[in-house]
Amino acid sequence: MSSQDNSNRNWSLQDFDIGKPLGRGKFGRVYVARERKSKYVVALKIIFKEQIKKHKIDHQLVREMEIQTSLRHPNILRLYGWFHDDERVFLILEYAHNGELYKELRKQGHLSENHAATYILSLTKALAYCHEKHVIHRDIKPENLLLDHEGRLKIADFGWSVQSSNKRHTMCGTLDYLAPEMVENKAHDYTVDNWTLGILCYEFLYGVPPFEAESQLDTFRRIIKVDLSFPSTPSISLDAKNLISRLLVKDSSRRLPLQKIVEHPWILKNANPMGICN
Repeated sequence: MSSQDNSNRNWSLQDFDIGKPLGRGKFGRVYVARERKSKYVVALKIIFKEQIKKHKIDHQLVREMEIQTSLRHPNILRLYGWFHDDERVFLILEYAHNGELYKELRKQGHLSENHAATYILSLTKALAYCHEKHVIHRDIKPENLLLDHEGRLKIADFGWSVQSSNKRHTMCGTLDYLAPEMVENKAHDYTVDNWTLGILCYEFLYGVPPFEAESQLDTFRRIIKVDLSFPSTPSISLDAKNLISRLLVKDSSRRLPLQKIVEHPWILKNANPMGICN
């Protein structure tokens, strides 16, 4: 299944043995499944048509499926194909054995600089690939990042992504990770993903996003002011703080470009270039 393009094949539920539930999303559930013929293990995401209609996400879902099917990168979760019946849409996805990075982060509190740098490098490479294809992700957060059996990071959810080389105006994504231009409802471009890398780098190292506040409004205010401070514990290297500070810049044209992240001293010193964290 992994070696050929199956998006054109006529799949049905009869092709799969369904296993344990992996999680539930806003519009459906995800199960581990095995393709009967090849014994290939996948994740099956089931979305109820009733929910699609109720939340008017049909265009968003089609866009997500088209974008994700077209992407081929070791740090992007593969979408192998889809099918539907009267009530449900089924997405056949690559199975990421170690689950959400979010759970890992919650369990450990925060990550080591080596792990954080490895994940940021993997994300940067995946986003550079997306941007080359004019795809802006717009919703990178720990819940949308999965880990495979080797600990390699995979971007999983393309629900808010968009394929466009023009500036966009839609407010989307998750509050703590929104760039100032999105909070202020201004036009934005692919540099919103660069901002999010800064947010994630901070969260990986400190265990919380940098602009977290009591209320939504206070978070908005902190983002717009770029009210950034670094706690004294855990003690984090100056190189890491430098990278974060160069990504969390209000003027989007001055944010550190992806190519410069790859070459940043903190990444060079700490990241495993193979992208594997064990």
